[in-house]
Amino acid sequence: MHISLEALQILDAIARKGSFAAAATELERVPSALTYSVRKLEEDLDVLLFDRRGYRAKLTRAGEELLEQGRQLLAAANELERRVKRTGKGWEVELRLALDNLISFERVLPIIEDFEKQMTGTRLRFSFEILTGVWEALLEGRADIVLGAAEGGPDLVRMSGVFQSRHVASVDWVFAVAPQHPLAQVEGPLPPDLIAQHRAIAVGDTGRNLPAVSFGLLSGQDTLTVPSLRDKLMAQVAGLGCGHLPRGYCAPWLLDGSLIEKETLQTKPPANLHLAWRKAAQGKCTKWFIQRLSEPATMAHLLNIQP
Repeated sequence: MHISLEALQILDAIARKGSFAAAATELERVPSALTYSVRKLEEDLDVLLFDRRGYRAKLTRAGEELLEQGRQLLAAANELERRVKRTGKGWEVELRLALDNLISFERVLPIIEDFEKQMTGTRLRFSFEILTGVWEALLEGRADIVLGAAEGGPDLVRMSGVFQSRHVASVDWVFAVAPQHPLAQVEGPLPPDLIAQHRAIAVGDTGRNLPAVSFGLLSGQDTLTVPSLRDKLMAQVAGLGCGHLPRGYCAPWLLDGSLIEKETLQTKPPANLHLAWRKAAQGKCTKWFIQRLSEPATMAHLLNIQP
């Protein structure tokens, strides 16, 4: 190949500085060395890269095309060099985190901002899963860390010895309906047989290979399944159905009266959420997130849990 990264660096410097002499000063080379490199490249490519008739070194159309594409190669080479150096220092090139959709992404943003202060250059990739889909993301290698995984996990996780998990938070549930919903006017705790007469709003399990699970649904109850917790919340605010919601998640709507909390004879136990990862993960980025997401204050913020 006739085009080297060094030749592209020279071409870039000349174009930015406007002359061979100024570019030579920046690159700490003598002007004659730059002149030789450019002429050699022109001979190899059989094209003129600079119009030398004026005072300033001006690129020809061919030179402009080479520089435009060449700068992309230089940027890619610089990024590759930075990635190799980061990897050598123990920082991962990329970290993938799967979150249960009990967590609002906007509440994750301050954590990302704090991580950026580490100046690691690690790329972060977030995704959201529901119920068994959280564990499945870890099992199938689509995530390096999962947050919000339900207690216990499938046998493949618990018995393999490959994964490690820890309890990080408990979520309290509230049975909520819109003011216009028929159950809003019922006095006293709601019995299961009465609740079963009304449509439940449920979030669909995103697991594709593990057996799907559901919580809080009654036998024979009509169900509207929606794609996310936010959609479930909005459906209940619209009066389309009833169901349990995380107290912290729906707190603003309870406060402004868009939803009404109803007592039930059968209470839904708190959800115990886990942080999980592969035991073999030793990267600094992984360790940083494990430590940060294990902090009670962090989880209280993520789940809007009031002290």
